[in-house]
Amino acid sequence: MREKAYLTVKGYGEREIVIQKSRFIAQVNRAQTEEEASVFVREIKKKHWSATHNCSAYTIGGMHGIQKANDDGEPGGTAGIPILEVIKKRELKNTVIVVTRYFGGTKLGAGGLIRAYGRAASEGLDAAGVVQRELMRSMVAGFDYTWLGKIENELGGTTYRPKSTQYTDKVVMEILVPVDQEGGFTDWAANLTNGQIDIRKGQTEYVEYEI
Repeated sequence: MREKAYLTVKGYGEREIVIQKSRFIAQVNRAQTEEEASVFVREIKKKHWSATHNCSAYTIGGMHGIQKANDDGEPGGTAGIPILEVIKKRELKNTVIVVTRYFGGTKLGAGGLIRAYGRAASEGLDAAGVVQRELMRSMVAGFDYTWLGKIENELGGTTYRPKSTQYTDKVVMEILVPVDQEGGFTDWAANLTNGQIDIRKGQTEYVEYEI
């Protein structure tokens, strides 16, 4: 069952920080499946093949159904887990992060590594940006032109989003409605037009909003 709404990254993002002469490069992306996340990790490792470490973490699916963290040679629990915790703290899903480290000659210690990888992951997420994806139902409404202005004005104060409008012998407007609000939308539209509107259900799709 698909989730009604969830947070994820907008797309690819990258940010580099330097701590005690070590370079930490956070690379962030969206991944809809575990395979997509794994491919992204492999691509970054290939790109930064000469790096000291390429540590990674990702969450896939609802309720963080799949969680993976990899320290890639750093002391256990000092890299992959801190990256994963940043993803979980921001309540993001379908998100993968790889933090590449080029060692600068100074050891940071376990605490220092945890802070460094956590900070890099957080800044990488800031670079990528976050969106909310909401599952919407397409509702196709047909009505007379006399109702167009009123419907357009009233839509602005609702959670419904107009997607497209066709002008023929009548107006046919496709409106996106949150999946748990179809009944409320039908009542709203009927009350607004004194029942002079025809509505049929269309497909569902995710709509993204920047936050």
